[in-house]
Amino acid sequence: MRRALLAALVVGSLLLLTAGWVGFRGWQARAHLLNAAGLARELSAQVLGGDTARAQRTLAALQEQSGSARAATGDPGWWVGRRTPYAGDNLAAVRQISVAIDDLARQAFPPLLRADLTSLVPAGGRLDVERLRALSAELARVNSAVRGARDSLATVPTDGLVAQVRQALTDLRGEIDRLAGLTAAADQASRLLPPLLGADGRRTYLVVSQNPAELRATGGMIGAYAVVHAADGRVRMGQQGSSSALGRFVPPLKVPAEVRGIWADLPGIYPADVNLTPHFPTAAALYREMFRRRTGTAVDGVLAVDPVVLSYLLKATGPVMVPGGVPLAAEKVVQTVLSDSYQRMDNQKQDAFFAASAAAVFDALVTKNIDPKALLSSFDRAVTERRILFWSARPEEQRTIGDSRMAGTLPEKDTVPTVGVFLNDGSGAKLGYYLRPSATLAVGDCRPDGRRELRLRVTLRSSAPRSGLSESVLGLGLAGDPYTVRTLVSVHSPAGGAVLAARLDGAETAVGSGTERRRQVGTVNVEVGPGQSRTLEVTVLTATTGVGAAELWLTPTATPWTTQVVSAPSCDQ
Repeated sequence: MRRALLAALVVGSLLLLTAGWVGFRGWQARAHLLNAAGLARELSAQVLGGDTARAQRTLAALQEQSGSARAATGDPGWWVGRRTPYAGDNLAAVRQISVAIDDLARQAFPPLLRADLTSLVPAGGRLDVERLRALSAELARVNSAVRGARDSLATVPTDGLVAQVRQALTDLRGEIDRLAGLTAAADQASRLLPPLLGADGRRTYLVVSQNPAELRATGGMIGAYAVVHAADGRVRMGQQGSSSALGRFVPPLKVPAEVRGIWADLPGIYPADVNLTPHFPTAAALYREMFRRRTGTAVDGVLAVDPVVLSYLLKATGPVMVPGGVPLAAEKVVQTVLSDSYQRMDNQKQDAFFAASAAAVFDALVTKNIDPKALLSSFDRAVTERRILFWSARPEEQRTIGDSRMAGTLPEKDTVPTVGVFLNDGSGAKLGYYLRPSATLAVGDCRPDGRRELRLRVTLRSSAPRSGLSESVLGLGLAGDPYTVRTLVSVHSPAGGAVLAARLDGAETAVGSGTERRRQVGTVNVEVGPGQSRTLEVTVLTATTGVGAAELWLTPTATPWTTQVVSAPSCDQ
């Protein structure tokens, strides 16, 4: 949140730096905002470092500078200038930016300064749930302030603005949108965590490990699970097991009709296939029911993580030792879990090793004294990348979680047209570790019917060797050549949109079709040999929209995606 706020202040400062036409008062505002940007940087470091006394003094100086910038753009001369032709709209936009930054400095930072970040991490194996409840009121005020600044900037028209001002306003809106997402998530978490951690009664959850060596839409095949018990903020690990031990379900569990239309009954038969759909609530509910039928235990929710999350958390905890004498360190844990272990273990032992690794990191989280800054940064990154997903079996809690990234919900409406690119392994192997994906999404022409074309380009490259991998890695070899990665690439259109056409390496290709949650789905089989690359190009149509922005939602992979989104002017420009 503080990084996003700092970026917002810097954008405002750069805007005023380049706008020489603002005149003397504009240059005054520019100087004040440059000072505010430096003070915001100092304040962020002091708050995260726990230096409350210095942070209070820095906050007072920050408010003085942002207030002066606000005053410099609010005098009668500026007011008159805002009503002049040509320059008026630009002066008004600069005024709105100054007001928004000052509001954030006065209304968002003070509650954050009063919050004690150490209460967000375990102490003595327990989280202070009552302190978390007290923190909720502060975070609600922060969220309200950020949403107010965002709503204020959303009313600023962009027509008639010079290019520098328009771009600065767009960038600032983007930063505050991201900040608003974080503050909303923090607000939700502070309200949800106490009951989730057993403040009002004992809770039981399934923590499942997604294995991106064998890809599924939400991240990877669910190979191992652990039962976690929570009571009064204290969390302990219980029974552990493997998805394969749950067996197959015949007759299959009931699967939503749209999911069944794309994947048949597979998500209702095999625990490893529940997340062929990218909609995590569907996958989590299916897995919970499978676990209940086999064990008789009905859990309160499902939490999903992957080895990349473990690498982020190990940066905060430091190295840990897995029973059996295997060390796990942040730099090597992904390779250790997804590659090395498969070379010396069969699938069943590997699942057990994965579960033991997760348990070792979990134990370190709840017993070690951990730097709050490092831990919160790790969680922030993992949630942003959709590597931590949570579903509650209690409808009222699930409604509160809503469409946040951590919910893994495939929304039925878009605020910005969003294209999903979801990967499911079709090899029956563990070759996903060697996949190197990239994606580019370009916003295209506006159509007379109010829709807009988007051009998607997905490239999959395999770094797999041509020999030397174990049978545990090569698996079923369903692509024919056991070293060829077969991936089912499902492209989900924006809500209310459509998938128009697809070409693989420049040639037309067969596309499976379906619909899920108001999004048309096109699925293409892409087979990539060792050292090769394949490129899939898809033309996608939005619903009626005038915006020139777009977003990508991607399956988290062992190696992060390389991505680019190329925006375009809005259709009314």
